Amino acid sequence: MQARVKWLDHMSFVAESGSGHSIVLDGSSEHGGRNLGIRPMESVLIGLGACSAFDVVLMLKKARQNIRDCEVLIEAERADAVPAVFTKVEMVYQVDGTDLSEKQVKRAVSLSVEKYCSVAKMLEESVEITHRVEIAPGSLAV
Repeated sequence: MQARVKWLDHMSFVAESGSGHSIVLDGSSEHGGRNLGIRPMESVLIGLGACSAFDVVLMLKKARQNIRDCEVLIEAERADAVPAVFTKVEMVYQVDGTDLSEKQVKRAVSLSVEKYCSVAKMLEESVEITHRVEIAPGSLAV
């Protein structure tokens, strides 16, 4: 796996993945940025949420769960001192579907966070990661 990060100007950078996709990153105005892209630490949270959501959707599809939507809301706290690393992360999985098994949804989320999500595994030694599941009303099997 490869990536490339190139400085554009001010505090703006373009990140290019080995698979040929790009994102723009930028700093806040207090650090010379112009708010043209996401912050680097935001990209870590996005990577965490996307990695885990990918796992959850894949597991639920393999379990033949009729999933319509999966959204991960992430709230993080950072240390006050430099480096301002993440200290706590809470992940809320909002899942919608038809005739879902609550047990299978919760199991997929737990397996992702605790075993399969590479980003979560990298962060778990230094960050307290918690998670919870919210299943949309009317989505559970009766």
